[in-house]
Amino acid sequence: MPVLVRPSYVLGGRAMVIAYDVNTVQEYVAQAALMGPARPVLIDQFLEEATEVDVDALADGTEVVIGGIMEHIEEAGVHSGDSSCVLPPVSLSPAILDTIRDYTKRLALALKVVGLMNVQYAIQRDTVYVLEVNPRASRTVPFVSKATGIALAKVAARLMGGRKLAEMNLPLVKHGDVAEIAVHEFYCVKSPVFPFNKFRGVDTILGPEMRSTGEVMGISTSYGQAFAKAQLAAGQRLPRKGTVFLSVNDRDKKQVGALGKELAGLGFRLLATRGTAAALRAASVEAEPVFKVNEGRPNIVDQVKTGKIDLVINTPLGRESFYDEKSIRRAAIRYNIPCITTLAAAHAAARGIRALLDQGTEVAALQDLHRGQVAASGGSAAGD
Repeated sequence: MPVLVRPSYVLGGRAMVIAYDVNTVQEYVAQAALMGPARPVLIDQFLEEATEVDVDALADGTEVVIGGIMEHIEEAGVHSGDSSCVLPPVSLSPAILDTIRDYTKRLALALKVVGLMNVQYAIQRDTVYVLEVNPRASRTVPFVSKATGIALAKVAARLMGGRKLAEMNLPLVKHGDVAEIAVHEFYCVKSPVFPFNKFRGVDTILGPEMRSTGEVMGISTSYGQAFAKAQLAAGQRLPRKGTVFLSVNDRDKKQVGALGKELAGLGFRLLATRGTAAALRAASVEAEPVFKVNEGRPNIVDQVKTGKIDLVINTPLGRESFYDEKSIRRAAIRYNIPCITTLAAAHAAARGIRALLDQGTEVAALQDLHRGQVAASGGSAAGD
């Protein structure tokens, strides 16, 4: 069972590590001991194959309104600031969503929140876990505000000044006894922006330590196109044809067949390392094997350097994969090849590519998308 090892007090997930073996824990604790006994180490159970969810809510001390429920595209374990997310959620069941709404309302009332609150959840096998509760504004507030057309910070400031939610004239939808700001008939995807191309040699692998330096947003009537737009805004242009290279860790091999079928169905040629190619063939997906960096020439880095790869999907796990495949990800960054390091994001990318092929790209002004909602509310988005 993996564990999350971390210093007692950190910002942005600094120095946090997911340990899959005892040696990693021992080495981490030994390094921490050098810093002195005044710096304790916390060890938590890590939830594998869990979906993370962010919720922003408004409260006035007696009433609570859900601002937005954001489903993370990457699995739990990637820092929330480095994970793409979608609003409204695309795969959570109505029962799970109702549980999240109920927990959020109860937490806000119990903590006597006035203003904004952010809650992070993890869903594993239909069980909802509360990861953390922050009685303050979160980095997701600008995203939710643009997605819903409601200036959450402005509303929160008025609540903190003594106003009540009932006075705000917000466009609400009731889910039982929990109110939620209405979401338009479109999907909004937030994606992080990374500085990897500015730092030659840095590894692109994502984890619990935050590495992004900004965020972008894509909006569309389909989830796939919204994801593709967000990736384009973040500087990653998803290919519409060509060759995809896949190399996934052992935990992902049982699921890579479905991804391979998606990509093959889109017309892509598939290259893979030997283990991943065998997993794809077992799922009846044709894939050509290619050498890893330490197996001979020409290898996958040679293919990247000569422009023969259009998309890299690489999900490493453990020290051996880290050292063996780091050069693949570094080469992808250097030669401006999109590089995806989680299977969940790879599935989202496949949906994005299909949307680009089927729909192309449409552009709309954010103000035009929300004009109908403001007019219907009889006032401004801030509740004047």
